[in-house]
Amino acid sequence: MPTFAEFFAGIGLVRMGLERQGWEVAFANDNDPQKYEMYRNQFQDAEQHFLLGNINDIAADQVPTVTMATASFPCTDLSLAGGRAGIHGTHSGTFWSFIRILAEMGERRPPVVLLENVLGFLNSHNGNDFAAALQALNDVGYSVDSFVIDAVHFVPQSRQRLFIIAAMHNAIPNQAEIYSSDVRPKELVKFTLRHSELRWNVRHLPPLPRNDRPLSAVIENLPDTSPEWWSSERAEYLLSQMSTRHRAIADHLIRRNTWSYGTVFRRMRNGRSTAELRADGIAGCLRTPRGGSAKQILLKAGYGRYLARWLTPIECAQLMGADDYTITVPRDQALFGFGDAVCVPVIEWIAQEYIHPLLEELAQEQHVLFV
Repeated sequence: MPTFAEFFAGIGLVRMGLERQGWEVAFANDNDPQKYEMYRNQFQDAEQHFLLGNINDIAADQVPTVTMATASFPCTDLSLAGGRAGIHGTHSGTFWSFIRILAEMGERRPPVVLLENVLGFLNSHNGNDFAAALQALNDVGYSVDSFVIDAVHFVPQSRQRLFIIAAMHNAIPNQAEIYSSDVRPKELVKFTLRHSELRWNVRHLPPLPRNDRPLSAVIENLPDTSPEWWSSERAEYLLSQMSTRHRAIADHLIRRNTWSYGTVFRRMRNGRSTAELRADGIAGCLRTPRGGSAKQILLKAGYGRYLARWLTPIECAQLMGADDYTITVPRDQALFGFGDAVCVPVIEWIAQEYIHPLLEELAQEQHVLFV
């Protein structure tokens, strides 16, 4: 089996995706005890390879020799919520400790690196943060490629994420590949062409699959009397927070002679809290629950009735493609873990369609077997 070291491991969904494609974890690190609790409950071998602590304190000799290193480093400073401090901010700046570890590994550097972050990384500080990150990978010996995948192609959740793959590979990219895939939006294409100083290795990727599993397929079948459902007064207030357009959609669902499901986020608009309904069979992007506005609400409507409640941890696990995840922690802890994770089948697709062919080429080029 090829092996990997997972930095910013969180609750282990990158591990779950790679293991489904025949990989074996050799090392994992995160500094969040609550995420580690979820990881340990899911993976019984956690104590054998998981280092709980700050990546800034990790030395290269603590990391075993592996085929690939992965890092879903914090997005906090790359988002509006984090003040856009950028890749040199307190949280997202831990990226540089990851680079330091790679550099200190010297000849033991993994031949492949997989990074993941929010789409805002591409534009952070007018693209300078993204360029700096890619240049740093170049500086420690890697050529780079990047693409964007929305988890909606695999699960009923809209979740766009930016991926970087760095490889010990000096192939000259075919510029046509920059344009040829649905995983490289115009903005990323423009960035790639604008930064010819970077050492790119843009590879061909096939079209993304189409997900046929609707939101209704992941909803827990809770009886209407379940305490999970809100009181009628609370549900009525939720509808009262909707704009005229969103309320009209809700009323249409209520009138139908079948049960329909939609998801709702509360947002601040013009200084007041509003409820925005999505009813196309796809959930909004799961987030870390810091206050009620970050939690996603489920609306069940039909037959002249409607009910509302929070999405459950089990539903969130399925929206992340982690259907068999063991959940033993409190609700908000579980929602935080899943909201800050990577969609499992997306990682599977990347491994199968990108990383495995890349490793075959590297093996032929360097005459080694990667383990």
